[in-house]
Amino acid sequence: MTKIRVLIVDDAVVIRKILTDELMADPDIEVVGTAPNGKIALLKIPQLQPDIVTLDVEMPEMDGLETLVHLRKDYPKLPVIMFSTLTERGAGATMEALARGASDYVTKPANVGKVTNSRETVREDLIRKIKALVFTREPLPKDRSIGAPKLIIPKISAVGGVPTISRGNRPIKIVVIAVSTGGPNALARVIPLLPEDLEVPIVMVQHMPPMFTKLLAERLDSQSKLKVVEGTEGMPVQKGHVYIAPGNFHMVLRGTGAFPVLSLNQEQPENSCRPAADPLFRSAVQLIGGDILGVVLTGMGHDGMLGCRHVKESGGVIIAQDRDTSVVWGMPGAVVEEGLADKILPLDSIAGEITRSVRSGRNMHTGRGGALSC
Repeated sequence: MTKIRVLIVDDAVVIRKILTDELMADPDIEVVGTAPNGKIALLKIPQLQPDIVTLDVEMPEMDGLETLVHLRKDYPKLPVIMFSTLTERGAGATMEALARGASDYVTKPANVGKVTNSRETVREDLIRKIKALVFTREPLPKDRSIGAPKLIIPKISAVGGVPTISRGNRPIKIVVIAVSTGGPNALARVIPLLPEDLEVPIVMVQHMPPMFTKLLAERLDSQSKLKVVEGTEGMPVQKGHVYIAPGNFHMVLRGTGAFPVLSLNQEQPENSCRPAADPLFRSAVQLIGGDILGVVLTGMGHDGMLGCRHVKESGGVIIAQDRDTSVVWGMPGAVVEEGLADKILPLDSIAGEITRSVRSGRNMHTGRGGALSC
C-alpha cells in the first residue's frame, strides 16, 4: 500500500527530529526528506515529489510565507500544512499563510523544549490533518478514506424517517455556518460577496484556537460589506452582522427569538471541537424554530451534521459545499450522506444562494421589528 510522502521544512533540529520520529511511526506515512529553510525545500520538492509539505512559519533565509508564495506558483495543488507557535505573532503569520494558499495549520508549543507536548500535537493533530488532506485529494481504498463520504442524492422530504416541517412562505431569519479545514479561504470567498443590506444576522463556527478567531474576524471585516466580529458574552445579535465563535468557547444563542444574544461556555467539546457547530445550530432551532438557513462548508469530521438534522426537522434549509471545491469534504459530505442538504453547491455559488434564499422570503414580508423580526 502506497505511503503518504511528507517533506518537513523547519529550521529547528529538535522539531525536525520530533516530526520525523512521530510521522515515521505511522504505517501510512513516510518522511522522504527534511529542509532547514524554504530555499532548500523548493530545491528538494521536484526531486522528492512529496504528497504533502509541513512548513514552519519563521525560518532564516526564506521564511514560510515567502516559501509558500513560490511553492504555490509551481505546485498549486500540493497540500501544505503550516507549523507555527501559538502566539499572537505566530497566529498572524499563520492567518497570512492561509490567505496565501496554505491548506491548514498546526500549532506547536512556543518552547521547543516541551518535547512531550510537541509529540502529542503531532500524534493528535498533525497526522490526522495529513491523512485528511492527502486521502481526500486522491481516490483511495475504502479502509483508508477519511472525511469523504460517498455522494448520494439528498433525501429532502424526510430526515431520519421523521417528516420535515413545510416552510410555506416563511422567511429566513438567521444564517448559521459551520466550517473547519480550509475555512479561512472559503469564508473569504463567501462573506465579502454578501450584500450590505442583508436583512438577517449570520452566526458561525470556524474550528480555530484563541487569537486565530479574532484575527479571522478582523480580516473578514476589512474585506466585507457586513460587519464581522468575534462573538462575546451577551452581545446582541443584529441583522447585517456576522459573528464568529471565539476559540475554545462554544457559542450559542440565548434571549428571545426577536432579541437574541450570544452566550459563551466552555462545556465539554463536541465532535472533538470547542467551539463546535452542533451546539450553535441546536440553540438556533430552540430559539428561532425552523426559519433558519444552515450552511456547511469545507472541513474534517462531521461537526454540524447533527445540528443540520435539527434544522431540517424544524423546517429549515441546508446548503452544503460540494466535494470538488472543498479542501476536505468531511463536514459537508456527512450532511450530504445523511440526506440533509437541500442544495449541494460549489464554493463560488454559495454567497449568491445565501442572498437569494434570504431575499426570496423577505420579499413576501414587509413587517419590521426586533433584530430577527420579519
